[in-house]
Amino acid sequence: MAKVSVYNNEGNVIGEIELNDAVFGVEVNENLMHKAVVAHLAAARQGTQSAKTRGQVRGGGKKPWRQKGTGHARQGSIRAPQWTGGGVVFAPQPRDYEIKVNKKEKRAALKSALSSKVADSKIVVLDAFGLDEIKTKKFVNVMNNLGVSKALVVLGDKDENVVKSANNIPTVKTAFVNTINVYDILKYDSLVLTQDAVAAITEVYA
Repeated sequence: MAKVSVYNNEGNVIGEIELNDAVFGVEVNENLMHKAVVAHLAAARQGTQSAKTRGQVRGGGKKPWRQKGTGHARQGSIRAPQWTGGGVVFAPQPRDYEIKVNKKEKRAALKSALSSKVADSKIVVLDAFGLDEIKTKKFVNVMNNLGVSKALVVLGDKDENVVKSANNIPTVKTAFVNTINVYDILKYDSLVLTQDAVAAITEVYA
């Protein structure tokens, strides 16, 4: 099992923690991680774009002129795509962009993402934030003490002081054990976990 240092909010090492290889030491599967990221981004798409085809545009029921003898090209409707005000060819319609990812694949992709952070030494385990009030400056001080800036902070329990203190920092995102995903883990340079978050992740995914 890999051992990583445990820091306090002043950035001092206060101990070590063993990371379960079943979660933090698996073989990294880049294909699964890519599939999970694509599915995550696809699920975020609204899919509400819409334009009308020639069959949906109002009017155009009458043939504009007879088929032959006018000198004009033959036309069947003034709502055909080549007419101003006509329909759109292959018009986009509301749709669901969801990509199906199996439950086992999701778990394996998440483990791969966590393991990749451990392999790259981009994981920081914190004893506890210990914020006694909602204060962005105090949160930033803790992050600076840990030597991280662009980070995903995963908490074991709901801590309103930490979550609200981090809300105004564009390079930091907070999450809980049941809300972490492969996209966020890979997006941020560092992964900051509290000790109780490590225990909860191990319990859920081991």
